[in-house]
Amino acid sequence: MLLPIMLLNAQGELKPVEGYSTQIGLMVYMLEDLKKRITQQVKDLNQSQTDFVYDADANSIGSLIMHLVSTESYYQTATIEGREWTEEELLRFGVAGELNEEVKNKLKGKPITYYLDLWNEVREKTRQGLKTKDDAWFASNMEEGLNYHYIWYHVMEHSANHMGQIATIINRLPE
Repeated sequence: MLLPIMLLNAQGELKPVEGYSTQIGLMVYMLEDLKKRITQQVKDLNQSQTDFVYDADANSIGSLIMHLVSTESYYQTATIEGREWTEEELLRFGVAGELNEEVKNKLKGKPITYYLDLWNEVREKTRQGLKTKDDAWFASNMEEGLNYHYIWYHVMEHSANHMGQIATIINRLPE
């Protein structure tokens, strides 16, 4: 269940999600907002719509949602937990880290709820993990020199990018 997690105050300013530091709370809001909007677009798709590809170079909605799951799980594990995926996590979440023919063929025949349930699971773990961090951590760099805030900004913008692709696929679904 998605709860309202950020409100505008009387001056029209954003307030971070309660339970998180300020900057992380704002990022959690943006991540949740995009996830909610994507979920609204796809939650009622049937199997053929979930697997539909409009040409040989396109991805299905199912594979795009799984790609979002893979991306978030990867960055969650790397940034919040500071480790690589286990073999089990790689098999479960990493399948769509890259979208190619092999992946597209593997990700057929699963209902949209399969992908959305995985995304809910990964998002809950992200939210719980980010609650353990503060804005000093968010502004700091990983060993590779990348800023944690930028990494999570990338996860958020990545969702926005694929939301547009999903909308295009929905517009091309056969009647």
